[in-house]
Amino acid sequence: MTGLDPSSSLYAQPPLPPVDPALLTVDVLADTGRRIAARASDMGLSRWFWGEGVVLLGLLRLAEATGDPVPHFVIDFVDRHLAAGIEPDHVNSLIPGAACAWLYRETGDRRYRDGCVRLLDWLAARTDSGPLEHWPGGVWADTAFMAGVFLVHCGRALDRPALVTEAARQWTLHAEVLGDPASGLFAHGSHRGETIRCFWGRANAWLALAGVEILEADPSLGHVRERLAAQLTGLMATQPSHGVWDVLVDGYPETRGIIETSATAGIAAALFRAAALNVVSAEVLRSAGWRALGGLHPHVTENGTVTRSSAGTVLQLVPFGYSVIRDDRIQPWGQGLGLHAYAAALVTRSCR
Repeated sequence: MTGLDPSSSLYAQPPLPPVDPALLTVDVLADTGRRIAARASDMGLSRWFWGEGVVLLGLLRLAEATGDPVPHFVIDFVDRHLAAGIEPDHVNSLIPGAACAWLYRETGDRRYRDGCVRLLDWLAARTDSGPLEHWPGGVWADTAFMAGVFLVHCGRALDRPALVTEAARQWTLHAEVLGDPASGLFAHGSHRGETIRCFWGRANAWLALAGVEILEADPSLGHVRERLAAQLTGLMATQPSHGVWDVLVDGYPETRGIIETSATAGIAAALFRAAALNVVSAEVLRSAGWRALGGLHPHVTENGTVTRSSAGTVLQLVPFGYSVIRDDRIQPWGQGLGLHAYAAALVTRSCR
């Protein structure tokens, strides 16, 4: 390769030494998850948007895993926005609706059902036979989670299995555009009809988590299972020994060694949940999941901040673009995906 600029990679801060996964007991996992939850709830989150939605769903999953009641933060957040009126303006505005569907399933309150229907109507008006576009002319992995996971939760809460079918269709369409048959990995997105072969970590987390959500709702979807198995196999093949994937997961020279914790958290959650579904060998999946969590754990501070999570990242047209995304601030998706990881690990540990 010529013309590469590895300067960001050369000066990247190394990962912290991983912890032995055996030390991640039920109590440690629950305590860490609650600290991440408290920090997320104290961030001042107020928008009905994607980062907030990932946090809301993560808070619900952690509460379910610990046996805690539905967090007041989630109820207050959703109630406040329903009272003000939900006005979605992008596919990223859909994922908070997964929390709305969860609350409807928990309470039967028609306000939550009506909120889901409003979002579904907005989405239906923008859906055709092809993959949903994230931006005009661009298909991004993010959408498979932001729209797909919303559809799954609405399908289950409203007893509308066709919504799960649509989530699976969208996941498959995104996999066809973004998937790499040789490695099983997924690219971040396409631009003007051309797939940009940058195998961004968080893109792979979004698609992996969406895949397990779909299979948990309908385990019979063999085409999703097959593609998800190939992806997770590819991710395990590229996992560093310390457990935390780079911002581009394929070891590209310009981003090698620039770790990304939100992607690692999301992939870890998917690995644990895929093991419960026997997508591939449960033992192999859990081993990679614990390796990922062992590497992630030292990057969670005492106050519950998940550090080294990269900022919101638009599609980069060259790999170097991913080497200069800041990762020195707390991010809602870092907190949210951290919650997903610790919740999934806690379920795994509690079931053994």
